[in-house]
Amino acid sequence: MRKIIGLTGPSNSGKTSLIERLTVLLMSYKRVVVVKHDPGDKAQLDQQGKDSFRFFQAGADVFVVSPTRMAYFAHHSPDLEQMINMAGNFDYLFIEGLRSWPVPKIAVFRDSIDQSYLPYARAVVVDKHLFSRAGVSGLPVFLNTDYQQIIEWIDNNAMRLD
Repeated sequence: MRKIIGLTGPSNSGKTSLIERLTVLLMSYKRVVVVKHDPGDKAQLDQQGKDSFRFFQAGADVFVVSPTRMAYFAHHSPDLEQMINMAGNFDYLFIEGLRSWPVPKIAVFRDSIDQSYLPYARAVVVDKHLFSRAGVSGLPVFLNTDYQQIIEWIDNNAMRLD
């Protein structure tokens, strides 16, 4: 059963660190895929002068394939269904950002709880100093180090695909 969960929260809230730690724990026995949102279009995914860069600049969508990895450069942003199809066989798909995508989400907070993320969330992950003040109106709250409890919550609440 494939499971899909989103993680949302302000910049520098700990989303990447949490996904990284969950991935390390899960990868010993599961296949994990991560979709990373780049809202500012700042990520440099290719290098000027390389063949793949030139093909992309000419207007083509480009796959770069090596013996150990693959990258896909497209002139459009795929939707959730396209990403799922491209990911192929996986056990967990973590989506960092993209809070408008229709998947259950965990809101992650480090410095303070930003209420604007809570309408999208089904659970909250916070740093220790926020745990006692986590006024999040009935949502489950986890410490950012409660990895096994977070995985259990994901197993019970993620979007499921056959």
